[in-house]
Amino acid sequence: MSLKTKLLLLVTLSIAASVGAVAWRIEVHTRESFRQVNQQRTDALVAQFRHEFDREGDEITRAVEAIANSEPLLEMALKLSGGGDSAGYVNEAASAAAAQHLDFLDLLAPDGTIISSAHWPARFGYKQRWFLELAPAIPHQTFLRQVETPQGNVLGILCIRSVPTHGVNFYVIGGRKLDSALLQSLATPAGMRILIYSSPEQGLSGFLSSTNDSFDPGKLMPLVQKALQPPHDEIADTIQWDNSGQQEVFHAMALPGFGDKPAAVLMVGNSLQQQQTLEANIEKASLLIALFGVAFGLVLSSVIAAHITRPVKELADAATQIGSGNWLVHVEPASKDEIGQLAQAFNQMTQELMAQKERLVQSERVAAWRELARRLAHELKNPLFPLQLTVENLLRAREAGPEQFEEVFRESTSTLLAEIANLKTIIGRFSDFSKMPAPQIEAVDLNEMVRDVEQLFRGQFQREQGRIETVLQLDSVPPVSADPVLLRRVVENLVLNAIDAMPQGGRLTFRTSTADRYVRFELSDTGVGLTPEECERLFTPYYTSKQHGTGLGLAIVQSVISDHKGRITVSSKKEEGTTFHVELPLYADHEAEPHLAE
Repeated sequence: MSLKTKLLLLVTLSIAASVGAVAWRIEVHTRESFRQVNQQRTDALVAQFRHEFDREGDEITRAVEAIANSEPLLEMALKLSGGGDSAGYVNEAASAAAAQHLDFLDLLAPDGTIISSAHWPARFGYKQRWFLELAPAIPHQTFLRQVETPQGNVLGILCIRSVPTHGVNFYVIGGRKLDSALLQSLATPAGMRILIYSSPEQGLSGFLSSTNDSFDPGKLMPLVQKALQPPHDEIADTIQWDNSGQQEVFHAMALPGFGDKPAAVLMVGNSLQQQQTLEANIEKASLLIALFGVAFGLVLSSVIAAHITRPVKELADAATQIGSGNWLVHVEPASKDEIGQLAQAFNQMTQELMAQKERLVQSERVAAWRELARRLAHELKNPLFPLQLTVENLLRAREAGPEQFEEVFRESTSTLLAEIANLKTIIGRFSDFSKMPAPQIEAVDLNEMVRDVEQLFRGQFQREQGRIETVLQLDSVPPVSADPVLLRRVVENLVLNAIDAMPQGGRLTFRTSTADRYVRFELSDTGVGLTPEECERLFTPYYTSKQHGTGLGLAIVQSVISDHKGRITVSSKKEEGTTFHVELPLYADHEAEPHLAE
């Protein structure tokens, strides 16, 4: 990945992350604000309901107390406590309830028998014992309870008052229905509604609502059941009404009944539609801002990246040219900032490298000439000494007499010719190394060449002492691009080195194979082997491990292989043997080069 791409990606991710973080923070803050506002509106609506409930309860209490303290009721209690017949008072509750605007009114005897009932006259003579267990501590405030009527159970706000007469208590139970009218009278804000759930001991349960909106009661029942469980604290939950995503937060709290047993559950709903709409708008706005920011960031980062990466790319290209050998490359500083200082430092480094290279080349040239002179002197010194001795012998023989001179002359002549031939050989090797001919490239059958070289040295391989066994492992390989004369000299030189490495005999293996776009030739011997240090210096000119070698044979081999655009390496283990690895390009690739150039 380029530096410019990295900068573009970094700026894009930074902008997107920043916009996302801000949007997330705004959304969280918005959600928290809505939660606080909903809680405040819920508390206000609950307070309003309790106020209306208490006001309704106060009216019911005054009405029930007025009936309990009325002369007709006191007169009825006196007569009935004295043994009077209660049948004459069956309709007494109806008139009293109508006068006090009560929906329910029961007049009860001390044992709970209904003397008169305004809302269900047929209940005359039945007994209501649910309140007798708490008769000594009957609550003075109103409470909620299910009231049985001919039409079914109805949730009512009730009040109980006792009428003591002659040591016994008669009871008045009165109240009004708690219906939707009370809930609808509340000032309910838009997006909110109030529900009351009541569950009678017998019959079906139901909800009272401040609105006429329909809903699925089953989705609210889990919340209702939690609210009815002790300790009856206020709880809240979010209700998902349908698959469209419509949600509503409900706060539920139990409403105590007679004896503090929950008689109903008050539920306040807050629609999340406004919040969801606002959050959706925030997400859309954030997305648009992010897209705009990313687009702007891409343009801005492209300009910045181009400003930054262009000089960096120039520096990289200049470094590549230096690596290719162009030491004259120069980078113009585009600014005075760090990039410009880097360009100046690069130019200064290039100049220093050129100066060092010139000094190094000069030093290497002097060292090479010195090494060449030393080697040449060493190589020429060996044959010159016998030449000197031979000439001195000739001089002494000439002084001794013609007969002795003739005999010494014949022996000395052969010695002189042999040493002169040796000198020619030495000079020829140095001459070959100094001026290697350019290869004449053509298609060469490597397998055939290997077989010819093996046939050439077969007589030397089969000598009695130091017999060498040859193994040919030649795959079917395509022609290589090579000069047949130079390549044959390479193979012969490698074979001679292998023979020298196996004075006691051994096994010499020839291998050919195809590897990628190259043909590989390997020559392995089982000779004395080389150390890692010797392998590293093996192709260095004038380095040799032989007693009488010039150190130029393998250097010439490496030079020839390099001129063929190939590669030669060596692997060896001491006392196990050595393998030379040669890779040569295919002749097909050589033929394709002109076409590729076109």
